[in-house]
Amino acid sequence: MYRSIILLFVSGFVGVCVNAQLPSPAQVRPRIVITADPELDDNNSLIRLLLYSSDLQIEGLIYASSGYHWKGDGKGTKWFVPGREYTRFGLNLCPCESWRWADNERFIHEAVDAYEKVYPNLKVHNPNYPIPLELKAKIRYGNIEFDGDISKDSPGSDLIKSLILDDKPGQLFITAWGGQSTIARALKSIQEQYEYTTEWDAIRKKIFKKVVLLPSGDQDDTYALYIKPNWPGIEYRQFRSGPNYGYGAQLGAKKENALYMTSAWMKENVSARGLFGALYRVWGDGKQMVKDDKLDYFGVAGHTNEQLKKMGYVVWMPVQEKGSWLGEGDTFTFMNMLANGLRAYELGSYGGWSGRQATEEELKNSSFPVADTSAQVMATMLGTLSDQSGKSLNGASYPNFFPAAQQDFAARLKWSITPKYTNANHEPVVKIEGPLTILAGAGEKIRLNGAVSDPDGNVVSIKWWQFQVGSYPNSVAISNPASQQIEVTIPKDAIPGQTIHLIFEATDNGTPALTRYQRVIIIVRNK
Repeated sequence: MYRSIILLFVSGFVGVCVNAQLPSPAQVRPRIVITADPELDDNNSLIRLLLYSSDLQIEGLIYASSGYHWKGDGKGTKWFVPGREYTRFGLNLCPCESWRWADNERFIHEAVDAYEKVYPNLKVHNPNYPIPLELKAKIRYGNIEFDGDISKDSPGSDLIKSLILDDKPGQLFITAWGGQSTIARALKSIQEQYEYTTEWDAIRKKIFKKVVLLPSGDQDDTYALYIKPNWPGIEYRQFRSGPNYGYGAQLGAKKENALYMTSAWMKENVSARGLFGALYRVWGDGKQMVKDDKLDYFGVAGHTNEQLKKMGYVVWMPVQEKGSWLGEGDTFTFMNMLANGLRAYELGSYGGWSGRQATEEELKNSSFPVADTSAQVMATMLGTLSDQSGKSLNGASYPNFFPAAQQDFAARLKWSITPKYTNANHEPVVKIEGPLTILAGAGEKIRLNGAVSDPDGNVVSIKWWQFQVGSYPNSVAISNPASQQIEVTIPKDAIPGQTIHLIFEATDNGTPALTRYQRVIIIVRNK
């Protein structure tokens, strides 16, 4: 993955030289599968995801059920799981034939249809956007009849199974925006096919190395009841410290973040931006995912909390300003996959726009509810896992990436309605002259050279900073952090094997201002 390096030792100085004949490594596009139920914030997360499809290799767009949404089998079969939301809030509505699932549900199709119409504009601004037919070919219906039901295969589970078993290089990231029954069924089908064969051990090892689950909670209990007991080696990334993209993010938001959730900002940068903006849900927009759904009052404008309750709605979150941020509760599952230079997809602990992976100790000390929680608790859970501590691994404040992420989102929405390249802003290009992972001993100096350009000719401000997610627990001194070339002295108390993460950050002065990064990881070696 990395270019060959030569380490030069001159009077304690370590210079990093690069074989100039070797090309820079290509930007990896992580393989990702989306499984989503028809919750309105899944709809919003999907719109953002499609705007970043240039950065990803999308392998599946799969309808999923959950404890909050399931279709039923269309045969009159009634379903009931104790503790689900239809038994709370004073409700007593099930056993029932379906739950909060619209007839002919097509929210994924509709988002991809919108993508197809704006694709000619997007392609002008980034040639890596996939052709719409590729995305349409990835849409499947998963195990949507009943929540938590993994009794039979579905087109969605068949697709996931084939992706898990293929021999393409790299890891396979599988999100769970709804329940995990479709994912669980794929794994169960593999188990049923191979468990009593000579291939079983090799299959398990392959899957444990390859598959990474990116959950938005255990929304139908299938992770707890099937996946974890039977597939304990599958990596399960849950994030902390990063931005809160979920329902109610504006409640208690930092001052510097609150701007990006106001109705004024949302209207200018999101809602008014073409087909995607029209699909994106905001408070009081007059829409419902399912007609007459008494738990979906978010689109109803002009009423107070009490008035909505009198109208029969279950009001679990206070009404917000019309047109303001509603929620993207699943966005955090993929924001570390993006090609912003932070390399956050490589390892969960690296951290990025999603936050950083929670440690085992943190997971033990935090409640991680399953689907028998109310929508309010689920929203709180999403915020808790992504934003509770606000700390990096070593106790320092975690960087606030939300403004940069929102401005980047706004820029891509602008691309979708702008057919001419020069009429929109584009991110600066940030590079490191040399390898991105280097070795150095305690007490040695390292010189790092960054290079920046801007495709729009904008002025770019730069800075170097330490991202304290490495295993070295203390701060390091960076000389001239606002210049392209810096020197860093590896502290004398650094222990071989510890890592230090340095970020080279560049922000242009375009509208909106866009930020990109490069991460250099220093591994402390024996002298």
